[in-house]
Amino acid sequence: MTIRDPLWLKIVLIGSVAAFLGFFLLLPVVLVLASAFEKGVVYYFQMLADPMTLHAVYLSSLVVLVSVPLNVVFGVAASWAIARFRFRGRALLITLIDLPFSVSPVVSGLLFVLLFGAHGWFGHFLRTQGIQILFAPPGIILATVFITFPFVARELIPVLEDQGRDEEEAARLLGAGPWTTFFRITIPSIRWGLFYGIVLSTARALGEFGAVSVVSGHIRGMTNTVPLHVEILYNEYEYTGAFAVASALMLLSVLTLVLRVVIEGRLKESRLKAGRLQEEPSTVGRLKEEKFI
Repeated sequence: MTIRDPLWLKIVLIGSVAAFLGFFLLLPVVLVLASAFEKGVVYYFQMLADPMTLHAVYLSSLVVLVSVPLNVVFGVAASWAIARFRFRGRALLITLIDLPFSVSPVVSGLLFVLLFGAHGWFGHFLRTQGIQILFAPPGIILATVFITFPFVARELIPVLEDQGRDEEEAARLLGAGPWTTFFRITIPSIRWGLFYGIVLSTARALGEFGAVSVVSGHIRGMTNTVPLHVEILYNEYEYTGAFAVASALMLLSVLTLVLRVVIEGRLKESRLKAGRLQEEPSTVGRLKEEKFI
């Protein structure tokens, strides 16, 4: 006998969710777009083409182009070690990976101030060597890497654990080397989880504010990323310009959301496929066809 929920309960729950999303998500989006075009389309594109805005976009892009590949390397290595090996300190490593999730971004920025500031642990040495970390792009990149490094690892760990080691071990037994096994077997099987982690890391790197605000120094035209540039415009009562730049960042966020939904679907499909492949004794035949031996 099938038990069905009352119709009124469905209506109340769906209506509550729709009202919540409309008030806290759709309404702010509409208000941002309306404020961005308050002074017309020409002013909107003038603000986007402003030299300070372009430099903020350049710096944000530079941070993403450096921090995301570093996160990919760390995430793949960490997830591989955690999913494939049992060793002392494994639980500690998992805890450290989750550390940026539990620490405030502002506190994370202050940690770098304590390390690389003028009175920090390495401040005197860096000053004597003429190396500037804080209030410069290197400090922004370091803070962003710290904030975003859990995303790739956290997405790949369950994927690697679900995948198992059967195909990798079969490839090694058939004569494939470690790198061949990694690039021909492991990477294709985790590619959607890897893409998903990259999308999340990119979105967080573009929108990070707290840690970057602490280490950047807010030097206009030098160390301001897009979120910091929006804050400066707003504090200077340039509300329309602030919302114009914020709308461009918001459109990137929407694009990231769309990519996330697409990749989530692909990731579910790959996991189901991996489950079916584990039930089919076709691994050895496929590896022979690909001439691993």
